[in-house]
Amino acid sequence: MKTVFDPRARDELVARLQRLTADTKAKWGKFTATKMLVHANDAIRMNIGDLAVAPKPGPLRNAFMRWLMIYVAPWPKGVPTAPELLARGKNDAVQFEVERATFTQLLAKAAARQGAAAWPDHPAFGSMRGKDVGALMHKHVDHHWRQFGL
Repeated sequence: MKTVFDPRARDELVARLQRLTADTKAKWGKFTATKMLVHANDAIRMNIGDLAVAPKPGPLRNAFMRWLMIYVAPWPKGVPTAPELLARGKNDAVQFEVERATFTQLLAKAAARQGAAAWPDHPAFGSMRGKDVGALMHKHVDHHWRQFGL
């Protein structure tokens, strides 16, 4: 399983991102390219503790279900997300460029936390080990890159 803690996997995500433009259309869903980047960046912020998101009860807090979703099952299309991960951002070319540059910085910041003793609880998955957080972040970003054909 790929993880944001692997430099090659991070480089691959950044290289794929370079093919995205503000005008790229999604293959599914309602996001514009800019709004998707805002969402992806805020999800990384949430995972590293820079953005508070209210907890959401549900089956993903179960260890087996969490493992299944992170390591086995494909990321489903159209799954509702936390409102905090949809709350900000303009939908213009300037915001797009800011968010694209920010993504690389946030990815590096997340990678620097590898080996951290504690990670913030995920709103849907609850308490996770760093290994799981790194894999989940990669899987989430990859899902949205595929959404835009990257």
